[in-house]
Amino acid sequence: MTANLGDLTAFVAVARSGGFRDAARASGGSASSFSEAVRRLEDQLGVRLLNRTTRSVAPTEAGQRLLDRLAPALGEVEAALDMAGSFRGQPAGTLRINVSVSAARLVLPSIVPEFLSAYPDIRLEVIAEDGLVDMVATGCDAVIRYEERLEQDMIAIPIGPRIQRFATAASPAYLDQRGRPDHPRDLLDHACLLSRFSTGAVNGWEFERDGEVVKVDPTGPLTVRVGGATDLAVQAAVAGTGIVHLFEDWLRPYFDSGVLEPILQPWWQRFSGPFLCYTGRRYVPEPLRAFVDFIKRA
Repeated sequence: MTANLGDLTAFVAVARSGGFRDAARASGGSASSFSEAVRRLEDQLGVRLLNRTTRSVAPTEAGQRLLDRLAPALGEVEAALDMAGSFRGQPAGTLRINVSVSAARLVLPSIVPEFLSAYPDIRLEVIAEDGLVDMVATGCDAVIRYEERLEQDMIAIPIGPRIQRFATAASPAYLDQRGRPDHPRDLLDHACLLSRFSTGAVNGWEFERDGEVVKVDPTGPLTVRVGGATDLAVQAAVAGTGIVHLFEDWLRPYFDSGVLEPILQPWWQRFSGPFLCYTGRRYVPEPLRAFVDFIKRA
């Protein structure tokens, strides 16, 4: 059985975006054309691929199985076309990268403008989230993640600073009132601003000094979701609500302005910087290859 490649691509786009309108917005097409393409494919296969309601669109069991097989196959088709197109000289096409929120904030700003200037025919799409994702199923060419989340079958290229630190801080007014901790365990007597992972687990605070590692599970008046609500915790710290524990580079502007005061600096834990990761498939899309080469030269 043969199917129209455009119809297959339309189905994948709708399934990934969760709706005909969203798929149309992302591609610049029309919702009706996507609906017609999916209907043709369903008629040809004789099965329903998408469950449609007034609020959402989701794959049926048959649709999900087709999506799981189609996503990598269409990725190979796109990569092969990119490879053929590369012979014209300048890399072109769309590069989709799923990154952690911290990488989007702290790593990419120093890379993206220069990269896009060097490759004007490449369109870069960045999706920032901190949950674990299936890179292929979400239609991304690469992800940026930290070492503890690297998968063994992925190619990992260092990107951004190679050493980072977690910093702990509070407003001078808070510290004047509540006192300045001398040891990480002193945090148990303080109001701390916590973060929760997408899994539901609260992020514990870890410190290290001269080989000694201290883990604490502080409590406090505010807990935010890792990533999207992190700035709320920072602003609460600035307002004197409590102590924040976050990437040093994220807090650096607040240190420089004096609205936050660093504490427990000898205990700030160091960790390796992030990596750009992608599958070791046979054909690497030209936009991704250009990005990898750009990073290696940086």
